[in-house]
Amino acid sequence: MASASTALSVFSAPSAGSTSALTALTALTALSLLSAPLSAQQTDQPAAILASGPDVGTRAPDFSLPWADKDSLGAADLWFSLSGQKGQVVVLIFYPRDFTKSPTEMLTRIAQDSVLGGSRAVVVGISSDSLTTHQRFAASLALPFRLLGDSNYTVAKRWGAFDRSGQDRRVVYVIDRKGRVTYQDLQFVVSDPKEYTSLQAAVKKALKS
Repeated sequence: MASASTALSVFSAPSAGSTSALTALTALTALSLLSAPLSAQQTDQPAAILASGPDVGTRAPDFSLPWADKDSLGAADLWFSLSGQKGQVVVLIFYPRDFTKSPTEMLTRIAQDSVLGGSRAVVVGISSDSLTTHQRFAASLALPFRLLGDSNYTVAKRWGAFDRSGQDRRVVYVIDRKGRVTYQDLQFVVSDPKEYTSLQAAVKKALKS
């Protein structure tokens, strides 16, 4: 059994030297705990923007995709092609999935007359969903434009709209009558009214050029 003097020595106040060492050790431990989550975040979390896509002022890369609208599925031999819209202003809207919250709000608001519904632009939505799902989704929202099926993300990857989560991000482009990109939004924020105002202004400007 330890003596009283031994017990007192165990709980006695540390010397100045041991206090400095303890302080240093505590600081190093705290630093290591702080750095671990940051390191994990850098390696495990996908970047907010993983690719830039075609820049404003460059020629828009052509593509062809099958489509559906609120009334029917597009004919198998009549795919939507960007080059086929020559002479018209085109709006490309990439989004994650049909029947999910943010795409539903995004496409509904863009379809409104106050944004693009009353314009002469060719508007298309693009996601990896099947054409039958597209048709049902477009019908549920009464969308006045086509939805394109990019099942392998081929177009999304080329246009900087695909990320490591395995689906499209909300990305919007405007292409003018000459086939050049005039507007690019690589991280469209659905809840921000300024996003819709900026898109509307970009379409109006492209229609006047």
